[in-house]
Amino acid sequence: MLADVKQSVQVRLLPTPEQAAALLATVRGCNAAASWLSAQMHAVGEFRRFDVQKRFYAELRERFGLAAQPTIRVIGKTVDAYTVLRANLGAGNYGPPGSARRLKVESRPIVFRADGGQPFDARCLSWQLGEAGREGTVSIWSVGGRLRNVRIIGHSGQLSLLRSRPIGEADLIHRGGKWLLHASVDSPEAPRKEPVNGFLGIDMGIVNLATTSDGNRMSGARLNRYRRRQQRLRRRLQAKKTASARRLLKQRRHKEKRFAADVNHQISKRIVAEAERTGRGIAVEQLAGIRNRVRLRKPQRAKVHSWAFGQLGRFLAYKAAQAGLAFVQVDPAHTSQQCSDCDVIDKKNRRSQASYVCGRCGFVGHADHNAALNIATRGAVNWGEVMRPNAAPPLTAGQGGSSKPVGPRSRGTDAIRLFLPAASS
Repeated sequence: MLADVKQSVQVRLLPTPEQAAALLATVRGCNAAASWLSAQMHAVGEFRRFDVQKRFYAELRERFGLAAQPTIRVIGKTVDAYTVLRANLGAGNYGPPGSARRLKVESRPIVFRADGGQPFDARCLSWQLGEAGREGTVSIWSVGGRLRNVRIIGHSGQLSLLRSRPIGEADLIHRGGKWLLHASVDSPEAPRKEPVNGFLGIDMGIVNLATTSDGNRMSGARLNRYRRRQQRLRRRLQAKKTASARRLLKQRRHKEKRFAADVNHQISKRIVAEAERTGRGIAVEQLAGIRNRVRLRKPQRAKVHSWAFGQLGRFLAYKAAQAGLAFVQVDPAHTSQQCSDCDVIDKKNRRSQASYVCGRCGFVGHADHNAALNIATRGAVNWGEVMRPNAAPPLTAGQGGSSKPVGPRSRGTDAIRLFLPAASS
């Protein structure tokens, strides 16, 4: 049975001034309630949803004047925030136990921004979407009563998804004076296609945003130039310290983010189309926690921390699911140091950002292309292990040596098929 793919759809609300005031009071009231509840949960050490609801539901409703279902949503939002916090603590993202940063995080309750997003479900928010056109209306709960016929606009493709798919939870967001709804819709996953021709490996970076195992490179020069220009403009406006400069800064604060998202959409669309055309799956590096692993000089930190590699990975994942392509994440260790011909690992082989020269077999190539070839091979191995979890693991190099698979590399279709399930060969 095919699973549904969760997809986020963004539309914009066009409330009247009275409706906007009611929405603002609603968001601020819900976030004030969430911050109060967070302090109570932290004080008593109670974080399970059922126990929190049983203990604080009545007081929360009475204290902040919330209706029944919005109160449940505030409780769920606060409990989910602590679930994420505990996961980050367990993963060591705030440092080891006993460190100053970790102790600071653990000692304070979570505080929600006054204008932070607020989730609504079908009992708090209903949609009225016409058969055609770009507009519709919503009916939404507020602290001052139900707001009806609040106009919405959006891209025709986004609205068509809302008309044709079941709509789940929606987040009400106030950003830059604009009101947005981020709705979750269920899109049916396409029938899964076996990667009969192997995997298309993707190496992500800063100089080249994405390099495929076919040797195609999506340069990051345009995006990096745009970011440098935005940085210069921000610096100049911040130095003026005038009201008009602050207004311009506020207007421009999301431009770079939108530009980077558009570039990532274009890159991911090209990669998925190429993999679908050639009958392959998509393999990428598992990049979680890269900011904690990588040590950088101060001038490099801003560039790396603004690099939207996680977003590109998410775009690839959901577009691959919609196209029915196999998508795997592989261990990133030594992908840029390992030779794609002879498997030897030596950091000296990578002579520069772009140059890779193997000191053992003499292989010469672009470093990012070499890494993408390694990722493609590991993707095939991982896919075979997923499809045949009880099968014997692939052969490895001699005892005490590397645990890399022994056998043909990822350049030929037949070599890849050796690592795939028998049904796909």
